[in-house]
Amino acid sequence: MTNKRERVRQELLADSRLVEAVVDAVHEQVPAYTALDGGRLPEVRAIAAWATDRLLDHWVTDGAIGDADLRRFRGIAAARAADGRPLQAVLRAYRVAAAVVAAEVAVRAPRLSAQDAFALARLLLTAVDTISEEMTTAYAATSERLTGDRDRSLQLLLDDLIAGRHASLGALDARASRLGVQLPERYCLLVAEPAGPAVLDGNPSDMSLTTSTALLTALAGEEARGASQATTSLATTHGSRAVLLLPAACVDAVPDVLRRHAWRGCVISGESLERVAVAHRLAAGALDTAPPHAHHTDRVLTDADAHVLALLAGHPVVSPDQTGRIVLGPLVDGAQRHLLEALTAYIDTGSANAAARSLHLHPQSVRYRLRRVRDITSRDPQDPWQRLTLDIARTIVLGGQNAQVY
Repeated sequence: MTNKRERVRQELLADSRLVEAVVDAVHEQVPAYTALDGGRLPEVRAIAAWATDRLLDHWVTDGAIGDADLRRFRGIAAARAADGRPLQAVLRAYRVAAAVVAAEVAVRAPRLSAQDAFALARLLLTAVDTISEEMTTAYAATSERLTGDRDRSLQLLLDDLIAGRHASLGALDARASRLGVQLPERYCLLVAEPAGPAVLDGNPSDMSLTTSTALLTALAGEEARGASQATTSLATTHGSRAVLLLPAACVDAVPDVLRRHAWRGCVISGESLERVAVAHRLAAGALDTAPPHAHHTDRVLTDADAHVLALLAGHPVVSPDQTGRIVLGPLVDGAQRHLLEALTAYIDTGSANAAARSLHLHPQSVRYRLRRVRDITSRDPQDPWQRLTLDIARTIVLGGQNAQVY
């Protein structure tokens, strides 16, 4: 009897399709898992492989889930509580997985004895029941602990957001609700670091949370004046950098606060809340690769800078055409074509007077149009770095328009 079960166990574990069948079923049937991004599925796959191995081993030996297994399941439940995945979804995933295992055993061993089939059914039912009790207790304890240590819980929430560890917007809202906070739908993500010699020399020390909180406190007054008090700002650290999630209304106050602290940073405000991890990668990548002359005391790097730098580094988050539109904004509209022509002439000739001659305009007309470019794009064509971003963007956009003509 045991030898027959062992042969079935070895056959199942040797075939990667068993784990894939479990993961596919969970991903398809449990909404919270359907919303998981590709980066989280390897973890689901690893847990499925381990749990399947343990259950089949207990079936072969007529054993039961022991303390070591239960400790692992409690740890999984605690992790799910920390990342905000709903408990009912987690437990349903295990029920779905148990059904898949039973079906796969039936397919691989259609002539199992009634005793073998009964043993498997009893094991799965008992295991699911025991696992549910243990995981419910661990999940509740972790949730209570996180809610009790509210400041730490809020930091962990942002840590998970920038790492992409959240199942869905629904799970994220539920987690925020447990902490009594409301995340801003329209937000800006600020990644900042000291602008002093230590950073420029490439040896920054780890940032303390106190420093991040100081930045958050400095921006709190601006938030009170410009944003709804119903939303909550978050702060954490990531190596040598402070990371802040703020209501979008705070973005105008960021340059002044950073200047007072002798810091520099990048603000991303064009990504949706479920893509905070993308926003963080953009901002961190911009700080990693931006040349020194890209940083100014009266401004911070923005989405446009970050997308151009990602494009230059060969890691674009969007298509080159979209990057061009992010930088130029309304200048890509047909109604603003005269402004784009003035910008192009200025970049190509190097001066307003030369651009005016090429366009058969008065120099003052060109200067006026260049001011309009600056007002619309928040980029000064006379600034070397900003002129470069405008040059890259107009090259992309005009190149695409010329391609459409042909």
